[in-house]
Amino acid sequence: MREPPIARMLPDGRRVHLHDGPIDAIAEAFGPPEEVRKAYDAAARRFVTILDELCAELDLLRQDAVHTIPLLKGRVAQRMADGVEPFAAASFITPMAAVAGAVAEEILETMTSAATLARVYVNDGGDIAFDLTRGESFRVGLVERPEQPSLLGTAIIPESSPVRGIATSGWRGRSFSLGIADAVTILADRAVVADAAATIVANAVDLPGHPAIARVPAREIVPDSDLGQRLVTRNVGRLTEAEVAEALASGEAVANELIARGVVRAAALNLCGETRVVGRTFAAAIAAAGAKTVLLGGSLPNA
Repeated sequence: MREPPIARMLPDGRRVHLHDGPIDAIAEAFGPPEEVRKAYDAAARRFVTILDELCAELDLLRQDAVHTIPLLKGRVAQRMADGVEPFAAASFITPMAAVAGAVAEEILETMTSAATLARVYVNDGGDIAFDLTRGESFRVGLVERPEQPSLLGTAIIPESSPVRGIATSGWRGRSFSLGIADAVTILADRAVVADAAATIVANAVDLPGHPAIARVPAREIVPDSDLGQRLVTRNVGRLTEAEVAEALASGEAVANELIARGVVRAAALNLCGETRVVGRTFAAAIAAAGAKTVLLGGSLPNA
């Protein structure tokens, strides 16, 4: 039997924790206390229905997006469709590739519709939707690998930037990857697009058939995985500098194509301690913060 959804303030008294099954999100709003309270109350009311809505369409959400996009009905499911639509014609992708970004967006819109806030973010497992008013910005923590919480630097996203979504994917993260990137972080105008694009670019960082890379069918690990029998990466052994460069170049090519199409704004790709930054937005954000050229990961934005 599923535990009931949880919406509770964290001990710091500033952030709200939203948890229901696989959804684990943290939101923080900035503004007058009464407005912040209204935003959190609205987020809690909306959150309790989201997982049930997704479960009602789960069979469709796990199928190839090119066939299912027109059939999805729920608000969050339609956000997922928006996220994967730019990639569906060229690559295998299911709406599940944008689920975390879609949940973050839905909660964010609920909060901004209910209250007048200076800035707000919703972080669903490292995939972040946020909103800023004039003169506001977020400083976001930079990490090299998503499973390592050590902070290597920061990047600043100002209100003047069109970026309102950040997402990270890779074989070391909580989701499966077809590629070998330790982490790929995407900046985009929407969290759902960043979420799906991170999956696509992370899949492209790869060395197909390399003997040092261990892969298994996704359904051997999770029987109902939307990836079916596709091989997902479970371990990456020793690679030469040339091999790391080759794999990163494959991912860079995909990231550059997405930037040229206007789908995403910037990307940072990391493999075996090597990082490639693609797009002016990322380089400018890092330079503005005086940080190293390192990967922006799933750590929470803060004041």
